[in-house]
Amino acid sequence: MIKRTHFVIGLALALLFFPHVENKLVFLPIVLICALLPDIDSPDSYFGHHGIFRPMQFLVKHRGIFHSLTLCVGVSILFALALPVAAFPFFLGYSSHLLADSFTAEGITPFWPFRKTANGPFNTGGKAENGIFLVFAAVSIFLLIKIFV
Repeated sequence: MIKRTHFVIGLALALLFFPHVENKLVFLPIVLICALLPDIDSPDSYFGHHGIFRPMQFLVKHRGIFHSLTLCVGVSILFALALPVAAFPFFLGYSSHLLADSFTAEGITPFWPFRKTANGPFNTGGKAENGIFLVFAAVSIFLLIKIFV
């Protein structure tokens, strides 16, 4: 999936949980950043095009370890131990990205280092993804209105 789709899916999930979280100023930005974060292994992504991530992109393949529940859960546990306020929003945003990409034809490797992939019928950037984007954008608008009006 492309950046805008990951963003609105992360936004919709963040807004769904927003009324129930204590530290709202920390929660929302972390979810939104983490909804885009797994693509740092791609030079064409929002974060990945920055030079700081270039060396890493030579070491790992796109949709490898960074697109795995192994990394997502491991980092979430580390946050739970070291910075608990960031653990749930990290997990929510990061896992939303993984779930969305698992429905694409390229798929993800959820239990890296095992090579079994989870993939689906959608093409990244295709018509179906445009529909998914529109649905989650509408859900996000609905939730924004419900929360703030």
